[in-house]
Amino acid sequence: MTQLILFNVFNGLIVGAFYALMALGLSLIMNLSGVINFAHGGFLAVGAYLAYSLIPYIGFWGGLIVAPFLTAFIGLIVERVLIRRLYGRDPLYSLLLTFGLAFMFEDGTRFIWGAQSLPYQVPGWLLSPLSSELFFLTGYRLFMVLIVAIAVIGLFLILGRTRLGIRIRAGTLDLETVSVLGVNVRILRNLNFGLGIYLAGLAGVLAAGMLGLQPTIGSSLIMPSFVAIIVGGLGSLPGTLLGGLLIGVASGITTVFFPSATEAVMYVMMAAVLLVRPHGLLGEEGRF
Repeated sequence: MTQLILFNVFNGLIVGAFYALMALGLSLIMNLSGVINFAHGGFLAVGAYLAYSLIPYIGFWGGLIVAPFLTAFIGLIVERVLIRRLYGRDPLYSLLLTFGLAFMFEDGTRFIWGAQSLPYQVPGWLLSPLSSELFFLTGYRLFMVLIVAIAVIGLFLILGRTRLGIRIRAGTLDLETVSVLGVNVRILRNLNFGLGIYLAGLAGVLAAGMLGLQPTIGSSLIMPSFVAIIVGGLGSLPGTLLGGLLIGVASGITTVFFPSATEAVMYVMMAAVLLVRPHGLLGEEGRF
């Protein structure tokens, strides 16, 4: 029983890391641009399939590095051509646009790579368990946690130590003042959108090695990511990270005792948090 609980807690932690990585990208875009990006899951799927296509030519490690950047580049183009036109309008317009894009990405991956599930090639030595007692602790699971940790630390270093990051944080608080001070807001929003999409692409590459490749891989992770943002607090990136990990672990533990409520528990958590703290665990009251 102890091993079963440990297995599900660790599995929930990994899934929560995916939620957190996706939710951080969503939160970045939402905080600065006010865009509720329902196409985020579609970008995740694109990143996963791009890595799948690149692996035969540049290997697993090359796909892991290159695919997220290619996904971010696609995000830059989408923001420049489509989403930029909707800034300053009712948020419903961007929501409907990204909702349509999500279907386009899903059908596009289905058209190009097929509707069937595809195996994602991971180095064999990463798939071996670390010990016979802790059989669920495979090298790949630990590797995923490590990569997510590095990505999150890198994101916070960018936001805290670089000129781009400081401008993004300032724009999140007062975009008008940032514009008056001479910052090109169009470029700032574009780069911020690309950074958020990079996180989605990286999450897709990592998720593919664990969940396999299928066109709906992104849509199955998008709603929990929104829940992570709400639980952690709108406008708070540390809160988003905490929210993703919490709902992942809660789902893992629930699997042991109430398997049928595995997905429902995250929405119960969201409702409970909203009742006690309407602005989320680490969100600022009145931020949005």
